[in-house]
Order: sequence, then structure tokens, then C-alpha cells
Amino acid sequence: MNETSSLKRRSFDPTNDLVNMSVVPAETSYVLFFQVLFPFVVAGLGMVFAGLVLSIVVTWPLFEEIPEILILVPALLGLKGNLEMTLASRLSTLANLGHMDSSKQRKDVIIANLALVQVQATVVAFLASAFAAALAFIPSGEIDWAHGALMCASSLATACSASLVLSLLMVVVIVTSRKYNINPDNVATPIAASLGDLTTLSVLAFFGTVFLKAHNTESWLNGVVIVVFLLLLPFWIKVANENEGTRETLYNGWTPVIMSMLISSAGGFILENAVRKYHSLSTYGPVLNGVGGNLAAVQASRLSTYFHKAATIGELPNAWTIHRFTSFTRAFFSKEWDSRSARVLLLLVVPGHICFNVLIQLFTYTSKDNITPHGALFTSLYMIAAIIQVMVLLYVCQFLVSLLWKMKIDPDNSVIPYLTALGDLLGTGLLFIVFLTTDYFDPDELLAPKH
Repeated sequence: MNETSSLKRRSFDPTNDLVNMSVVPAETSYVLFFQVLFPFVVAGLGMVFAGLVLSIVVTWPLFEEIPEILILVPALLGLKGNLEMTLASRLSTLANLGHMDSSKQRKDVIIANLALVQVQATVVAFLASAFAAALAFIPSGEIDWAHGALMCASSLATACSASLVLSLLMVVVIVTSRKYNINPDNVATPIAASLGDLTTLSVLAFFGTVFLKAHNTESWLNGVVIVVFLLLLPFWIKVANENEGTRETLYNGWTPVIMSMLISSAGGFILENAVRKYHSLSTYGPVLNGVGGNLAAVQASRLSTYFHKAATIGELPNAWTIHRFTSFTRAFFSKEWDSRSARVLLLLVVPGHICFNVLIQLFTYTSKDNITPHGALFTSLYMIAAIIQVMVLLYVCQFLVSLLWKMKIDPDNSVIPYLTALGDLLGTGLLFIVFLTTDYFDPDELLAPKH
């Protein structure tokens, strides 16, 4: 009988958990810190540029003529959590379990997972555009079907093309990490985040602008684009259905993907209204949201791999109960390996955001219309918001992984979409509060140029 089974028969003491150390991630806190640091910095740079791109493109005719397309932004940016980061977590687990060591295994897994991502991208993009149109209906009381077709075409083209590029990148990262004995759980999800926002925003701005011209001159083109992507859907479903690993997700993995899209779209509704009042909020949004989701995704990927190694799905390891994961103290201040991981990830929040905010200031310093906030009040409130966001996400992460595992739902497919969507909603809401508070106590901070 294996070690895990014998551990489960022992009496459970919540103050002194018995853990199968053979399946705990082998790296120390220092190794974790330095393995996460580089992809975290790269991811942060990508988010900084994504924020700068968003602050520019919101002034383009696309966003001025069709402001409701801003509602789509968090949902489409959230695809990196729905699809690419989930793919990274899923493939990292397979790699750590040795299921991608042979060339045939890699080929079968990679093709099936790329097809699955295309199925998910198509469905999520279509539903996101429909939900954005519905949210746009609330204040106006009417639906502009032409705008809806443009949003749908832009959403489908953006989601499918960006997801294909980023998914291929994830495959390369995970295979390379496995080859050089680097834990892919520590590096794959941050790298997915590093280019996700920037790539998606750039592609959305490009396709949206192209389809806006078609909307004004060749109105039939948007409809053709929608039909083409929907016709490709059965082909992707067929390919994904041929692999046992992706078949389960194809049939039963839709709840987290769709729910996270709805949560992110709610964040998009807040973003649309917030950017109307504070334009510079669009610069900070991708950074705050992205860092939180990025760090939580690393923890989720590590925990998911541990559960896969330590127990059978439906049974928690080491005779644990769900109640164990409701303790805030255990999640952050215990001696357990996942609590140490949480502390290491939290240590990155403040210095990371300070560096990223300095970069934002440097890149926007020469702008004539620079009204990017930079004072002590705003910076302090921003850091408090960032810490609150990440702590909430890490706490929810360890609880959600254990809960879904107990419910026989694979956390590799389900947890990261919820975390990144919650990060978008929480981050956008907190950032709006930071701007409102700064505006109340020091309006010149937001309304006047720095020079």
C-alpha cells in the first residue's frame, strides 16, 4: 500500500498535518522566488505596455464610435486566464506527471489541447460579444445590431488568433522547461500572462479598426467573418474529442469558462464607466488586474499539481477536510509549503508594482496630455488595493482548489478562470475606488498635468 494511503488512515490533527513530502514541490522558497521572479517581471512589462496601448487605443475612432466595445476588453483579456493560463496549468501537470516525455505523447496532447482552446475561444468570444451588447442595452434601452455584429466579428477574430499564438508559445515554454528541469508550474502561467494582454489588445485594436471600416463601407464583411469562425467550430470539436484528456474538458469544462467571462464582463462594465471619468485609469487597469491574476495562477497551478500527485480526485490528501482551507491564518502564516509559497508571492506585490508604476511614469512623462497620477496619496492607496486584491485571490485560490477537487472537478481546468476573472472585477473596482478617493482628497492629482 502506498504512502498516501497509509497517511489517510492516521488520525487527523489540524495543528500538525501529516503531509506526503515526496509529492510536495521540491524547491525551497528561494528557488521558487527566483524561478517566479523573471517571468513575473517579463509579465509585468507586458502588462505595462498593455496599459499604455489601452490608454492610446481608447482614443481611437473604434472606441469613440462604439464605446461599448470597452466592455469586451476585460473579457478578452481574461481569455489568458480562461484559456492560455489554464492550458499552461493543464500541460504543466501532465509534464510533471511524465505524460509528455515521448514525442508521440507530446504530439497527441498538444494537437488536442490546441483544438480545445480554439473551441473555447470561439464560444467564449461569441458569448462575450452578446453579453457586452446586452450590458450596452441597459443604459440606452436599445440594441444596435450593426454595432453588435462588429463587436462579435472583432471578438471572434481576436480571441481565436491571439489564443492560437499564445497557446503555441505555452507549448514551447513547457516542453523547454521540462527539458531543463525547471518546474513549468512556476514559469508557464506568468509567461502566458506576459504577452497575453498586450497581444490581445493589439489584435483587438487592429481587427476592430478593420471591421469598423467594413461596418461603414462593406457591412456584409462582419457577417461573413462570424459565419466562417462558427463553421470552423465543428472541426475543432472533432479534433479535441479524439483525445481522452481534452474530451472531459470539452464536455464538462464550460461552467468556469462561461462564469469567468460573465464576471470579467461585469468588470468591463465598471471599466467603461470608470474610463469615461478618469482616462488614466485605463493605463493602470491591465497592470493591477494582471499582476493579481498572474500570482494567483502560479499558486493554483502548484496546488493543482500537488493534489494530482498526492490523492485521487474526490478525496483530499492527508485526510484533510474542506474546513482546513477556510483558515486565513493557515493560508498565509503557517509553516506549510503552500503557505510559504503564498508569502513568497505576496513579497513580489509591492516592489513589483513600484517598478511597474515607475515605468508607466517614465513612458508617459513626455505626453502633452499627461494626467497620470503619481503622488504619495495615489501610490499609497494603489499599493493597499494591490495587496488586498492579491491576498483575496490567494486565499480564494487555496480554498477553491480543494473544494473543486473534493467535488471531483479538475482544478487545472477550472480554478484559474475564476481567479483571473475575480482579479479583473476586484482590481477594476478597487482601482476605481482609488481614483475616486484620490479625486476627493486631492483632485489636482488627477486633473492637472505633472508639468
